[in-house]
Amino acid sequence: MAKKKVLLVDDEESILLLYSEEIEEEGFAVEVAHNGDQALEVFKQSPPDLVILDINMPGMNGIEVLRQMKDINADLPVILSSAYPEYKEDLGAWASDEYIVKSANTDELKAAVHKYLD
Repeated sequence: MAKKKVLLVDDEESILLLYSEEIEEEGFAVEVAHNGDQALEVFKQSPPDLVILDINMPGMNGIEVLRQMKDINADLPVILSSAYPEYKEDLGAWASDEYIVKSANTDELKAAVHKYLD
């Protein structure tokens, strides 16, 4: 059986490394994108089973990427991940399935990934 695929979108290399390693250890395939445009390109060419999306990125922010992804596939689970808890108040963030504040402890993130992919 093919591994479920997670698209990880973040402009911080350290987060991409940490999250992709942790999620791969959980048994999922991970594809990364460094910005919103790249994320949408990957999303259209090779649709993932789940997206973990940073909000604060140069160019197109995560809320706009989320909106465009949900326009293409409304049922796709999207986990917003941000260093800033105040984005939770943004109405655009409510379209996400989960909101996780970035942390070196990835337990909450991994639990959310399993919730949608198991």
